Amino acid sequence: MPEPLRFVDASREEHFAAMSAIHCRGWRSAYSGFVPEDYLREVTTEDHWIPFFREDYATKCCKGILLYENDTPVGCCNYGPIRSGPSPRQSEGLVIDASSYGGWGEVISLYVEPDRTSCGYGALLLEEAVRRLGAEGYPGCTLFVLKENQGARRFYERHGFAWDGTVQKVPFPHGVVCNDLRYIRKL
Repeated sequence: MPEPLRFVDASREEHFAAMSAIHCRGWRSAYSGFVPEDYLREVTTEDHWIPFFREDYATKCCKGILLYENDTPVGCCNYGPIRSGPSPRQSEGLVIDASSYGGWGEVISLYVEPDRTSCGYGALLLEEAVRRLGAEGYPGCTLFVLKENQGARRFYERHGFAWDGTVQKVPFPHGVVCNDLRYIRKL
């Protein structure tokens, strides 16, 4: 990894705040036109995810990695055991069926500051999360990507992930339903 870049395990309030802010800007950049604009404006605030990251750290159910460029956080990734069942954090009414992937890991989120995309930072974060999941003994890794997000789909495919045919309906306000595709990679 180039000298000014380093990974930091998210473990402090400042890390949770940085990850939440990066998620906010990532959502607004990637999902505008797909997720209701009022949801992006009113729900996906810079501090929206802080309590979730704090809880994940306290319960050890999900781990977070920040990528710093010098002293500036430029991207983050959250990973852990595969989610299965209701997932109200992401969307009320969302239920994930992971029965085909028992014991697998999941890259739950990966965002890079919009002005830092195409710098290779997403690749560094993804490969680090996949490496860590493999080291923890997970036989494979899943992730979800918005069907319309062609750039992200190509990115994950370049890193050995393939769509398994699963379309996950993600309900949002105003009757909007987004389609997430499950991508998988054996480790």
